[in-house]
Amino acid sequence: MSWRVVVISQSAKLDYRLGRMVVRQKEKIEINISEISTLIIASTAVSLTVCLLAELTKKKIKVIFCDEKWNPSSELVAYYGSHDTSNKIRQQIQWKKEIKEAVWTEIVTEKIRKQKELLQMLGKDEASLLNQYIREMTWNDESNREGHAAKVYFNALFGMDFTRTSDSAINAALNYGYSILLSSINREIVACGYLTQVGIFHDNMFNQFNLSSDLMEPFRPIVDQQVLSFLPFNEFTKDHKTTLIDLLNKELYIDGRKQYLNNAIKIYCKSVLDALSDNNVSAIKFYQFEL
Repeated sequence: MSWRVVVISQSAKLDYRLGRMVVRQKEKIEINISEISTLIIASTAVSLTVCLLAELTKKKIKVIFCDEKWNPSSELVAYYGSHDTSNKIRQQIQWKKEIKEAVWTEIVTEKIRKQKELLQMLGKDEASLLNQYIREMTWNDESNREGHAAKVYFNALFGMDFTRTSDSAINAALNYGYSILLSSINREIVACGYLTQVGIFHDNMFNQFNLSSDLMEPFRPIVDQQVLSFLPFNEFTKDHKTTLIDLLNKELYIDGRKQYLNNAIKIYCKSVLDALSDNNVSAIKFYQFEL
């Protein structure tokens, strides 16, 4: 199983040779392609060959490109991620409304549960209110417990004056971390043969990652926890970005085993997609914080 998150942050030339990615800087480094799960090109002074890109695509390796400010700006997404992609897409289009709503109810409930667990770990009294929202959860979250929980949760973490719409270093860090999560979710959806555009709850005609936006929700508190550790800070720096990228190597529990976050995302996404296709909500596997 691939496990390396490789970040290229300085001027370099990348090419492919005999199963390895060759990184040419002051010194030449070779990395086995089979070990790489995610490649982040964090410098605009990097050049790479089409041969390497083609091989990375074949191996289903997520490639994220950053702009001149080190912010993720685009990613490499394969047209076909599975030998039976056509069949998977037909299944996806035919997912029944009932199973989509059932899965979304589980996902959004788990998101609030993870928010509650983080507040408990921090000794915040607001955790009890989130626990109440979990008990009040209705089918497809028709009463919008998610929205109510988010306001309480973020105010408990970052203060009563904090809003997710403000132009702040905290929001810049949160958005950056979420974009890394989203890219990892995209990779797994495509690798399983499904479309990222067709969601189960998110349904924005301008969002090509509707399904990814659905699936990533329970993982957001992992980013929130890391950003909280940066406080106090007034500028979102390169070091902060490096730390958020390294979250993909964070260890947590899923399916009874300790896994890196990168692998946990793979296990979770497959379980959700199987649940949708097999009409079996109980198949979903959520991660656990390492308490």
